[in-house]
Amino acid sequence: MTESPPLVGAQRRFFDTLAHGGFEVPRCSACDALHFPPRVVCPHCAGTAFRWTGLSGRGVVYSATTVRRKTDAGGDYGVCLIDLDEGLRLLSRVDGLAPHEVRIGQRVVARLRHGGEGPPLVFEPHDGGEEKSA
Repeated sequence: MTESPPLVGAQRRFFDTLAHGGFEVPRCSACDALHFPPRVVCPHCAGTAFRWTGLSGRGVVYSATTVRRKTDAGGDYGVCLIDLDEGLRLLSRVDGLAPHEVRIGQRVVARLRHGGEGPPLVFEPHDGGEEKSA
């Protein structure tokens, strides 16, 4: 297995912030657009100056699929596109439900995972009650 290259620049800032319990993305100082994934040039206007903006972590499932794996390789898992309330779309997963139970249009909220394998940012079903934001 090959090692991933070290994170630098905006990606490093994003993952360091997640590691410390925050959920922020760059907002372009020139056009005011948020963008994800973090990068050094704004994909909307090519600006290079940014400020970091915290996100609510709330959104809806835009799309969902199940990745099939053999049981001895960890079994099936779900992959989703999540439309955040702030207008960004992220690739992640919904924890707490079997992959076939995740529904398009379902409200979700971000949860930070500390340690272990898998993505540091996942989503959970959210019924509109008490917030559990990232």
